[in-house]
Parts: sequence; structure tokens; C-alpha cells
Amino acid sequence: MTLAAAAGINPGPNAYLVGQPGSRDLLDTPALLIDLEALEANIQAMADHTKAVGQRLRPHTKTHKSVEIARRQVAAGAVGVCCATLGEAEVMGQAGIPGVHVTSPVVRPHRVQRLMDLNAVATDLSVVVDHPDNVAALAGAAAAAGKTLQIMVDIDVGSRRTGVPSAQQAVALAQQVDAASHLSLTGVQGYAGFLQHIYDWDERVRRGQEVADFLAEVKRQLEGAGLAPPVFSGGGTGTHAIDCAQGVLNELQAGSYVFLDTDYQAVKHAGAAANRFREALFVQASVVSAAQEDCVTTDAGLKAFATDCGLPELRRGAPAGASYGFSGDEHGRITFAGSERIGLGAVVECLSPHCDPTVNLYSVYHVVRGDTLVDIWPVDTRGLR
Repeated sequence: MTLAAAAGINPGPNAYLVGQPGSRDLLDTPALLIDLEALEANIQAMADHTKAVGQRLRPHTKTHKSVEIARRQVAAGAVGVCCATLGEAEVMGQAGIPGVHVTSPVVRPHRVQRLMDLNAVATDLSVVVDHPDNVAALAGAAAAAGKTLQIMVDIDVGSRRTGVPSAQQAVALAQQVDAASHLSLTGVQGYAGFLQHIYDWDERVRRGQEVADFLAEVKRQLEGAGLAPPVFSGGGTGTHAIDCAQGVLNELQAGSYVFLDTDYQAVKHAGAAANRFREALFVQASVVSAAQEDCVTTDAGLKAFATDCGLPELRRGAPAGASYGFSGDEHGRITFAGSERIGLGAVVECLSPHCDPTVNLYSVYHVVRGDTLVDIWPVDTRGLR
């Protein structure tokens, strides 16, 4: 039985192929593929890196949305996982994943109650706050539930998305948390998402230092107020080799390293970080029309890829120099650069432009090792808020 079927999710039309040699090229398409060997290597590479530099690793599940991958990350040494939404956190926590951290504020009353229900069953659950009213609401709910909730103060380090924008506000919020009977101030979150896709290494280092300097001032003022939360959490795949060298963050929230995508492949790294991770996520498509001279049409169009970061890149099955474009909701186009062609029914694999939202378009992963489909995994938290 596939993991998807065991989780009560329809594994789709390819389940009969599991275990058959050569089944990678027999899939009904479009299909979302994980190269298991590359995934395993990526999980281990980040675990080794964070261990070597003395950082905790709490990877972000908004990338993979998979309990199975989260379990593998924790087994490799991660202290827990990050979740962007309460819905993701509920699935991870109820599945027994420890150390679930909700990286966005949980505000409305019914959602606060869901958070309390999760806190009753999850191990080491934490959530961010960035407003005194939210702290008061969480404090009251946790007291009523009779169980302490772990809190990280969220700092806006430049994204202007969530988080308090000054060290003074961070101190005031931390003091409010510290004074609440059923809240525990366990950390500070300073996630610089805007740094992750700065392609130039030197520019990313320079701007990363500005973020680190600001967080260092937050830390200094917290300590001056008699507060010393043990965790400073943030960072990501694009800055993983920078964060550890700047001396403030002691916990890394990277997520996309498990898969990579075309945009992350454009983000340049220096030294050992340059080749630390491998491409592990692909969308497989089939040629459904070969009536044109210079191009063919596939069955993977706008509905098969996230499109906010450009076009997919061909990785397997197409002639050298061929390019991928969109030809509508259900169709893609492969345009040839030379004389070599592929014909009707040919199978190609593409690297997605943006892995996280591409994953959210699918219900299952087709997990391959070499040329064999070895399992079908559910995308457990797809679409959950």
C-alpha cells in the first residue's frame, strides 16, 4: 500500500506501477516527482551543515507539506518544523511531529481556540506574536485551557509583512509575554524572506549583515531588560551559509533546500555552499501533439506549475537547447533549438520555477529512485489554512 492510500488519500492512476522497474517513464501525467536519492541527500546535507556550525534546524514545511518528509527531517536531527499556517501546524502536530512552530500570528477567536486545542496534544508547540492585543488573547486562552503556550516575538527585519519594526516594541511585547502566567517567552523570530532570492552573493551578504545588526540590537535591548529568550530563529535556503556566520541566529528555518527550483538555482553561493543541494522535485509531462515542425505540445500547462518566477526548465527527456513555455491552462510547449526532435508520447521532466506553490497544485508525490516508482506520498497539508 502506498503512503497516500494509507493516509486515506487517493493515490491516483499510477499506484499499480509502484515497484516496477522502468515505471518512472510510464506514469500518467502531469505528475509531481520526487527524486528520493536527491531528497535524502539534501536532508542530510542541511543536517550536517547546521550541526557543523552549531545551529539548530527547524525546517519550513510550507515547501513540502508532507508529514513523511517532516519525519525524515526530524530523524536527521531537526528540532522540529516550521508551519506557515495553523492548518499545516494541526496536521504536523497531530501526526506526532515535535517542535511545531507557527510562523504567522494566530489572531481570530476561533483560530485561537484551534491553537489551544493543538497545544493540548502537540509536543513543544510555539507561535509568533507581533501585537499586544494578540498576546492578551493568547494569554487568556492559555490560562483558560490550563496549559502553557510557547511564544516567539516576531521581528520585522525588512519585509513589512509581520513582526514589530523596532527593538523597543520587541522589548515591550516580550515583557508582556513574560508577565503572562501561561505564556513562555522561548524565542525571537527574524525571518528575512526578501534576502533569500537576491542572486548576487556579495549583495546578499551585505544586506544580510544589516538584518543581523538589527537583530543583535534587539537581543541587546532584551538582555538589558532582563530577558534572554534562548532561540533566535530565521534564515532560509538562500542565506543558510550566511546566517551561521553572522552570529545572531541560532536556529535556521530553511525549507526549499529539500527540492530546489529554477529561482533558487539562480541564487549564487560561495565555497562549499555552492553545490550543497541537488534538484529533487520535478513535474513530468507527456507530448500530446507533434503536428508542428519546430515544437511539440505537452499536457502540463499553467495549471501544472506555479508561474510567479518565470518558466519551467527542461531537465530530462528533451533535446539539448530546447525550451519550455506555456500554451494555455492544460498545455505546455517545447520549442526546439536544433534538428533533434521528440515525438508523440515522449516523456519530459521539468524543474519548477517556484517549488512551494507548485507542490500546492498536486495531491500526491510520485517518489522515484532511479527509473522506478517506489511510493506515492500524500501532500498532506495542501491548501490548509
